[in-house]
Amino acid sequence: MSYPAVESFLQYLRFEKRSSPHTLIAYQGDLAQFTAFLEKDFEWNLPEQATHMMIRSWIVHLMESGVEARSVNRKITAIRSFYKYLMRQGQVKINPMLRIQGPKTPVRLPVFVEEDKMDDLLTKVDFGEGYEGVMKKLIVELFYDTGMRRAELINLKIKDVDFYRASLKVLGKRNKERIIPMGKLLATSLEAYLKERKKVKAEATKDLLFVHENGKKLDANFVYSMINLYLGMVTTLDKRSPHVLRHTFATHMLNNGADLNAIKEILGHANLSATQIYTHNSIEKLKNIHRQAHPKA
Repeated sequence: MSYPAVESFLQYLRFEKRSSPHTLIAYQGDLAQFTAFLEKDFEWNLPEQATHMMIRSWIVHLMESGVEARSVNRKITAIRSFYKYLMRQGQVKINPMLRIQGPKTPVRLPVFVEEDKMDDLLTKVDFGEGYEGVMKKLIVELFYDTGMRRAELINLKIKDVDFYRASLKVLGKRNKERIIPMGKLLATSLEAYLKERKKVKAEATKDLLFVHENGKKLDANFVYSMINLYLGMVTTLDKRSPHVLRHTFATHMLNNGADLNAIKEILGHANLSATQIYTHNSIEKLKNIHRQAHPKA
C-alpha cells in the first residue's frame, strides 16, 4: 500500500535535504516495516496518525524478533525524522516520538590499525607494478592520511587536488565541501600518480582522479575488496574496510596530540559528539600502559 505522507517525506529527503542514496534506501525500508506493522497489528493505514503506544508496540516487536538494539535505534531515528517532517508540514499537532526512548546500546570502540602495522603496509607490502599498483598504494595513503570516506575518494576529481595550497577539496555528505590538508609525502605520491594517470585513455571519466587502467570509474566494491586484501596482509582484525582506515586516521591523530575540533573538521562530522568516540581509544591505550607499567595495577 502507498502512503502519501511517507512518499512526501521521502521526496523531501531526496530533493530538499539531498540525503545520500544509502540513507534513502534505509529510511524507505524502515518506514515500510513500520507501516506494515501498523496495518497488520492495528489495521491502521494512516501512519501520520499513529500513537506513541503503537510505536512502542512496534519497538517491542522488533526487540522480540531479535533485532539488535543498534539497528532498532537506527529505525527509531528514521521514524523520528518522519514525524519531525510532519510537524513542520502541519500534518500533525502532537509528535508521538517525544514519548519514545530507544533501547540502550553498548559503546563500541572504533576499530583501528596500530601505527607499526600501517608503517609495514606502506613500506613493506608490494602493491604491484605499473599504473594499477601506483593507484592502489595511493588509495591506501589517501584513506590513512586524510580520513576521507570511500564515496568521497571515489568521486574525487583531478581539479580537487591543490598542490599550491597543499590541500584536497572533498565533497562530503549532503553535498558539503571541506578542505583537507595534504602532507609532503602524500603530495609526492599524488604527483607520481598523476604522471601515470595521463597515460590512461579515459574520456567519460577524464575529470575523475581515480580510474581503472581501462578508463572506467572505480566502484565501491572494488575499493572495499582492495582495502580488505591489503589490510589482511598486516593485521588480523576482523573488520578490514576503508572505514577502518578512517578510524585509524582519527585515532592516530588524537594519540599524537591533534586537537579534537581539528579532527572533527577534517573528518567532516556535523557535531563534536561523533568525533569524541575516538577519545575512548586513547583512554583504553592509557589503561593498557598503566596495567603493564604500574606495579600495583
